[in-house]
Amino acid sequence: MRTAIATLILAMLTLMPPDVIAEDRFDVPDDINMRTTEIVSEGTRMAAEVFSPAGATEKLPTIIMSHGWGGTADSLRLDGIAFARAGFLVITFDYRGWGNSDGRLVANSKPAEKDGKLIAHVAEVRGVVDPIDQTTDILNALHWVQGERLCDTNRIGIWGSSFSGGHVVYVAARDPRVKAFVSQVGSMDARWAIQNPDLRKLTFSQGTSRTRGEIGYPEPFAKFGGMTGQPVWEKLMRYAPLEDIGRCDNCAKLFIIAENEELFDNKDHAIAAYERASGVKKLVTLEGIKHYGIYNEKRSEAQQLAIGWFSEHLKARAIGSH
Repeated sequence: MRTAIATLILAMLTLMPPDVIAEDRFDVPDDINMRTTEIVSEGTRMAAEVFSPAGATEKLPTIIMSHGWGGTADSLRLDGIAFARAGFLVITFDYRGWGNSDGRLVANSKPAEKDGKLIAHVAEVRGVVDPIDQTTDILNALHWVQGERLCDTNRIGIWGSSFSGGHVVYVAARDPRVKAFVSQVGSMDARWAIQNPDLRKLTFSQGTSRTRGEIGYPEPFAKFGGMTGQPVWEKLMRYAPLEDIGRCDNCAKLFIIAENEELFDNKDHAIAAYERASGVKKLVTLEGIKHYGIYNEKRSEAQQLAIGWFSEHLKARAIGSH
């Protein structure tokens, strides 16, 4: 029974199946401006893309998008274009260690001083899933966008899907500049890492071994129950954005769920977050789909729901915010 539970858990929290992880060919439409840029998060370069309506000169309501477990930012381009076409400034980026972003450097030995410089053997942390690092990256993207010429800093929203559907709750609870979020098919609680006895033992032992220098970070992009990216277990165990929803009172909250969600029980995740939330909130169920249907047959509908929500709660702030 324990093995069956563990196997089910390992199948959870992915962003997209392999055939929709990335857009292989991408042409920017004529009515959209797009540029690549860099965001520095905790001293590490993250690759980002910025979308806006062609010819825009006035400050725009802004959406920061974040990818989920095993994903990369190029999978968000179609959504970024749709949002920009609707009149938003849109920023997408790869988390540190993913896609085109650099990874954190960790020393494998004590640095030695030579000619006034510190010399050390280092390793780059790539292709691992650390929700605390990932949410820090979103928070740093929030700082970065304040300097964008087209960004209306009084009208910022964030969007996340699957694993990052929980990230947006975590971030909105910690940065009052977030005025609205959209969380689609979101996972809201990773404390399953210590609820099953076998996983609890694994989580605690990994944390102990890593802090004693007996093991390093997981191998880059290692498979995890069919997904890409092993988690940092001791970080995963303390990630529970469900407990943060009470701190999002002043943020307009849209939860979109799949009617036939198969990766986790919606009642323990988005539905629980919605029920606990106060302030402006909405829960929408997309009928007849499983988790990945939101990236396929229901993608356009999910886009329109997000555009409607951000239009209502960001564009409507234009007069009062100035």
